[in-house]
Amino acid sequence: MRTGLIHVYTGNGTGKTTSAVGLAVRAKSHGFKMLFAQFMKDGNGGGETDILKEIGVEVLAFEEVLSPVFHPEADREALRQETLKAIESLKPKLKEFDMVVLDEFNCVLGEGLLTVAEALEFMRGKPERLELVLTGRGAPRNIIDLADHVTEMKDVKHPFQEGIGARPGIDY
Repeated sequence: MRTGLIHVYTGNGTGKTTSAVGLAVRAKSHGFKMLFAQFMKDGNGGGETDILKEIGVEVLAFEEVLSPVFHPEADREALRQETLKAIESLKPKLKEFDMVVLDEFNCVLGEGLLTVAEALEFMRGKPERLELVLTGRGAPRNIIDLADHVTEMKDVKHPFQEGIGARPGIDY
C-alpha cells in the first residue's frame, strides 16, 4: 500500500491547472482512478475537461461555487453554503479514487468561502493512499505547511503585459 501525498500548485503565474491536468493524464496512464473537480469555473466543458473525460477521468464542476471576483453580485453566504455542500459531497468520493484534483481550491479559501481550518480538516481526513492535488493562487501558509509537494508558479514575463489577451487552447 503506497502513501498518497498532498500537492499544491499555487502562485501568481500561469500553469497551475495545466500542471494538474498533466499530472492527471500521467496518473491515468498508469491506471489510477481519477477525479478532477473544479471550483469557480462554469462547468461548460471545453479544453482540458473534455479531453480528461475522453480518457476516463471523472470530471466534476461545482458550478454553484462562483468566483466572487467575476460575480460580485453573488451572495457570499450562499456561496459559502454551496462550498460547504461541495466539500461534504467530496468526502465519500475520496475513498473511490487514487488521485483527486481540486482545481481552484486555494481560491475558494482566498475568497473566504471555506476557512483554512475547514480545509485542513478536510485534507487531514483524506485516505492514506489518496494523492490529493490542490490548485489556485494564494495558498495559505497552513496549507503549504501540511502539503508534501508545493510548486509556486511565478510570472517572469507574460504576453498580457504586451497587450496580448488570453487565447483559447493556450491560456484556457
